[in-house]
Amino acid sequence: MLTLSLSFLFLVLLAALHQNAVLSCNKLDHDSLISFYQQISFAPATPLNWSPGIDCCQWEGLACTSDDNRHRRVTHLWLPERGLSGTIAPFLANLTFLSHLNLSSNHFSGPFPLTVFHSLHQLRALDLSSNQFNGSIDAVLLRGALNLITFNVSNNSFSGPIPSSICRGSPFLEILDFSMNKFSGQIVRGLGECSNLKVFRASLNSLSGYLPSDLYGVRTLAEISLSDNLFCGPIHSSIVLLSNLKILGLHVNELSGELPRDIGLLSNLEQLQLHTNSLNGTLPHSLMNCSNLKTLLLRNNHFGGEISVLDFSKLQRLQAVDLGNNSFVGNIPGSLCSCKALTAVRLAYNKLVGEIPPCMASLTSLTHLSLTNNYLSNVVGALKILRHCDDLAVLFMSRCFNDERVPDDNDLLHQTGFQNLQILTIGGCKLHGEIPSWIAKLRKLKVLNLSRNNISGPIPTWLGDMPCLFVLNLTQNFLFGNLPREIGHLEAMITDDTSSDLRPLALPFLYNTLQYNRLFNLARGLTLGNNNLSGNIPEELGRLKLLQLLELSNNKFNGSIPDKLSHLVNLERLDLSSNNLSGEIPKSLSELHFLSSFTVANNDLEGEIPRGGQFETFSATSFTGNPKFCGYPVKRSCSVSTQIDMKPYQQEEEDQGISWYGLPFGLGYSVGLVAVSISVLFNSCRRI
Repeated sequence: MLTLSLSFLFLVLLAALHQNAVLSCNKLDHDSLISFYQQISFAPATPLNWSPGIDCCQWEGLACTSDDNRHRRVTHLWLPERGLSGTIAPFLANLTFLSHLNLSSNHFSGPFPLTVFHSLHQLRALDLSSNQFNGSIDAVLLRGALNLITFNVSNNSFSGPIPSSICRGSPFLEILDFSMNKFSGQIVRGLGECSNLKVFRASLNSLSGYLPSDLYGVRTLAEISLSDNLFCGPIHSSIVLLSNLKILGLHVNELSGELPRDIGLLSNLEQLQLHTNSLNGTLPHSLMNCSNLKTLLLRNNHFGGEISVLDFSKLQRLQAVDLGNNSFVGNIPGSLCSCKALTAVRLAYNKLVGEIPPCMASLTSLTHLSLTNNYLSNVVGALKILRHCDDLAVLFMSRCFNDERVPDDNDLLHQTGFQNLQILTIGGCKLHGEIPSWIAKLRKLKVLNLSRNNISGPIPTWLGDMPCLFVLNLTQNFLFGNLPREIGHLEAMITDDTSSDLRPLALPFLYNTLQYNRLFNLARGLTLGNNNLSGNIPEELGRLKLLQLLELSNNKFNGSIPDKLSHLVNLERLDLSSNNLSGEIPKSLSELHFLSSFTVANNDLEGEIPRGGQFETFSATSFTGNPKFCGYPVKRSCSVSTQIDMKPYQQEEEDQGISWYGLPFGLGYSVGLVAVSISVLFNSCRRI
């Protein structure tokens, strides 16, 4: 019995070995993959372990299936985000059973050999996104991929026309993504033959002409994203036939005309992004029937008409609405208060009038509100209402109210709201009164802008105790008295704390790239120019080592420039012009290696202007209006001996055309960077 059992076990093992040998990786697949492997490079830290001595179906990123000849054929080549680089050889055409090819988010370059599609009849998904492939795409060469469902070549450098005839060879396509390339020209007819198409993306290219009209017949479409191109003309009324559409992104183009009157038929629409075009007319009432809308962005167009007639109450899922930079008139619609899911509202740069509706106090999820540049009234009432929006973090109300009283402590001293407010701007309103102490309760405030008002009185000392404040703009008011030394205690300008970062508030859907960068990469700044401040510039300002902008111009400061300002090692701009400062410029300021803008014009300063560092890049206009200055920038010798020494050196520089003070900012900045690099190299233990 034991002998029989051992014999049976032996036969089972022999059969298993035979089965494994029969089901080994197909030799053609194996050799083709080895050729592919030899063409690419990878990071040493993450090698691609493909050993020729191992069955290729065991290799990383591969999957196989059995064919009719009991061989294993490669069906999946899946290597995203592996740090791979090199070019793609046409050997992949031999993987005739391949159904999924994903090489996304690597560093492949050169043209992709489209001839591989002649034999890849099984291919269903192709993802080459986020590489550096270039060249054009000829749709004729893709016609071998009869079963293709997903085609993604986004974020590369492909050029030429969009291969719209791709649908003739691959009629089952559901996803087409050509975004972030260099495609140009018009999109000709052909996409309408993709009768199963659900997603069509071609944003961030240089496409032009009218929107492809045959898309309107593809009733399966759920997303059309064609932003950041040069499309022109109207949005055809046939677009309302796309009843499955959820995302329509046509922003940053040159579209014109009115919105289709029946746009409300797009009942499944969740995102409507048409901002930054030349669209006009009034908003159709049917738009309010798009009850699934979450994002409505129409800024930077020529829309107009009475905004309050729009009934937003049906848009219960609405989260973000941006109607800014248009010509809407009337009151803020009270029906917006019905949209309890709202997190961001931007109505800036219109012609709205009246007061903020009291019902806005019920928008407890609101985090961002921008009403800048309208004709609103009752700033006190506005703040009393909005303090109930517990999550409010960003509040823009500059150039809204005209010649009203600053909401003072009698109005808001006992308020308990705004505890999450990080940005407050009420500039350009000609408000009068003093800086109220209720602001001191806003412990998370990072940006305070009260500029261009008629605010008077002293700068309160408690501002220096604001733990998160790193942008303070009080420019162009009637403030007087000394600049409090306590301002030098602003913790967010001293300690590199991530709590000073505004990125958690990032709402990129409300801003184009430039606006977004300006808002959420604000330089740490103290701007107090155009007031009546007097006394000495407190040396405690030198503690604010993270400060990038210090602007104290057009005041009545006297005394000398504090030497400790040289401790502001991150300072990029320093403006002390039009004051009553005296004495010399501290030579230590030449150690501010990132200082790109500097002026002390129109003071009573004297002595030799420092040389070296960034001071070699500043022109004479930075020092004008100080007749007691001497030195190279003002071409005024400081002594007879200096004059004798300077003339040959000065002539030599001018003859060669390399006068330092006339160099462009970029070169001066490079000098600063080199100086910093040397300092770090030889003082690696010292924290700057």
